[in-house]
Amino acid sequence: MENFDFHRPAKLADAVKLAKTKESKLLSGGMTLLPTIKQGLAAPSALIDLGGLKNSGVKVGAKSVVIAAGTVHAAVAADKGVKKAVPALSTLAGGIGDPQVRNRGTIGGSVANNDPAADYPSAVLALGATVHTNARKIAADKFFTGLFSTALKDGEIITGIEFPVPAKAGYAKFPNPASRYALVGVFVAQGKDGKVRVAVTGAGPGVFRVPEFEEALSKKFSADALNGVSVKAKGLNSDIHASAAYRAHLISVMAKRAVAAAK
Repeated sequence: MENFDFHRPAKLADAVKLAKTKESKLLSGGMTLLPTIKQGLAAPSALIDLGGLKNSGVKVGAKSVVIAAGTVHAAVAADKGVKKAVPALSTLAGGIGDPQVRNRGTIGGSVANNDPAADYPSAVLALGATVHTNARKIAADKFFTGLFSTALKDGEIITGIEFPVPAKAGYAKFPNPASRYALVGVFVAQGKDGKVRVAVTGAGPGVFRVPEFEEALSKKFSADALNGVSVKAKGLNSDIHASAAYRAHLISVMAKRAVAAAK
């Protein structure tokens, strides 16, 4: 591990200023960044610990749920307001990693990191959430841009995520038995207008929507509406854990389970 400077600003403006320093890295829960540094895969000149901002908490309204970026997964899973407004979001948060990860990892860190097998990106995309930063608001469809890549600019920090309250939503994943990351995870959300959005994580180089599923479920929100509708294996991940063809099969299975669990 190389030497680096460590900062723990108490104000967002100070964190933004420090984040613009060349080769600096923002630290939230550190679930990905710290192991990466320990393995010598990253050597930042400075770490900016966002924990000093004390930006955590959940606000539940009639139309939306706003979760501050520093809120840990365990807090989202346990929040009574989230359980009532978007039960699927609570289910998702409660299934991330293990208790240690859920009590350290944050929603802002997970979304900003955009790991291709992370759970939260599927909820952000399927629910059509809005990512709030220190500078602007970014729609989910424009936020995730590729493998570990987002629309965030240098020095831009996520401050919170606003999730519209759906009519129904469900999440189902097939986890890696060791890491608990999703080999395939599917989040299905039916909006108050009846339109359905379906987002898949773990199967490809990044989270993505499935228009064919969305069209079928918008006509009939039932698991059997997906009978005969499938996702092609081409372009999906293939590794020691699962082939692309197996992941394509799991997408259909998990989508049906997510629909069946939706409430």
